[in-house]
Amino acid sequence: MLLGLMSSRLATIAGVIVAVLLAGYVTNSVKEQSKRRAVVEALTGGDPALAPSIFRRYGCGGCHTIPGIPGADGKVGAPLEQMAQQIYIGGVINNTPENLTAWIVLPQRFSPRSAMPATGVSEAEARHLAAYLYNQ
Repeated sequence: MLLGLMSSRLATIAGVIVAVLLAGYVTNSVKEQSKRRAVVEALTGGDPALAPSIFRRYGCGGCHTIPGIPGADGKVGAPLEQMAQQIYIGGVINNTPENLTAWIVLPQRFSPRSAMPATGVSEAEARHLAAYLYNQ
């Protein structure tokens, strides 16, 4: 009986330890995500929360796969994932927030033969899209 009571207490203690560790991990993850978003917003001048409706309005997902955007599973253009780790945009210009914003607005400025059309996305909208892509 004593052995059963000790096993029960050990199981309870182990459960509490796991819960505390998990809570710490979640808290740290949320803090890191908040920091990342603040940096992205400062770099781009955009708000990633506004991007999903803009992606849908302009039909970006018809050509691109975009993580986190339902139905954005196009195969015509490059997948828009891990943009913060990419070196180049469209294979022709350095990946900077300014260049990504300008590329979204008018890719032919950098690559006259680009298959990506001029979509009519404004510079302000492009900043929101860039913020979203860098925040992934």
